[in-house]
Amino acid sequence: MEPVPSQMTVIGISKPGGPEVLLPETRAVPQPGPGEILVKVAAAGVNRPDVAQRSGSYPPPPGASDLPGLEISGEVVALGEGATKHKLGDKVMSLVAGGGYAEYCIAQDAQAMTVPASFSMIEAGATPETLMTVWHNVFERGALQPGETLLIHGGSSGIGTMAIQLAVALGSKVITTVGSQDKAEACLKLGAVRAINYKTEDFVAAVKEATGGKGVDVILDMVGGDYIERNYDAAAMDGRIVQIAFLGGAKTTVNFTKLMIKRLHHTGSTLRPRSNADKAAMVAAIEAKVMPLLAQGKIKPLIDGTFALQQAADAHRRMETSQHIGKIVLTV
Repeated sequence: MEPVPSQMTVIGISKPGGPEVLLPETRAVPQPGPGEILVKVAAAGVNRPDVAQRSGSYPPPPGASDLPGLEISGEVVALGEGATKHKLGDKVMSLVAGGGYAEYCIAQDAQAMTVPASFSMIEAGATPETLMTVWHNVFERGALQPGETLLIHGGSSGIGTMAIQLAVALGSKVITTVGSQDKAEACLKLGAVRAINYKTEDFVAAVKEATGGKGVDVILDMVGGDYIERNYDAAAMDGRIVQIAFLGGAKTTVNFTKLMIKRLHHTGSTLRPRSNADKAAMVAAIEAKVMPLLAQGKIKPLIDGTFALQQAADAHRRMETSQHIGKIVLTV
């Protein structure tokens, strides 16, 4: 193994603003602390929280790197005290609290997962954040069961495309909302039974039609705004709505009697601020219940495109068009 250098290239946020504020910097390579590993980054996924952090609306949690980047893949090149899950030279993919837009990145040993043999390093770099988000919100918080129906808003996003595959693989039916025909076709190809174009169709009416009037059992929503009350209308009795973002606004007017009449559960979560113990528990559950599906090649992230690390601004511009289907990845 080559020696670890003292300096590395990173992409920093020079000031809050548009994609142009993402600029290369030279920084010291970090040293892993107790329970941590140092990863030589091969690929880093680009996610909506990175865009929010760049614009100044989503600061990193205390103690986290100020660099963007919440998921990486790469090779373990140094071990902190007590890090025993992985060894030097292992190929891993991991959720990180920040710092992914760099040549080297610190990860929690317990949160890193072995890259499946069927995955490229680009696919591995596109997996941890979306996989953990989907697992925790759809299956742990939303308690989706085999035979139930899941509605995913933003079905062609990185999270949406992962959620379709995982729900179908575990025996559920999936309906999605999308904004174009090519996005609809992508969702159907991944296993969705219905892709509703929200620009031309009322998703509530379409859901009722597709479910024989019953409604859906679980809704994964990243839109918020006026979708919140419409979700209550689209949900089945005892339905569960899980909120993971508010791209359409965090404030709206809702008739909450529907929550009582239909015995609905409306919950939500954010992943980045969760404790290391919480994240490690999610990883352990995924390794036990989901990794076999990844190892068999039954689930893979859908890659929209790749950009070199120094082209991070272009990657953000691509994300902000909302034309992407699947994940955008930086290669290092």
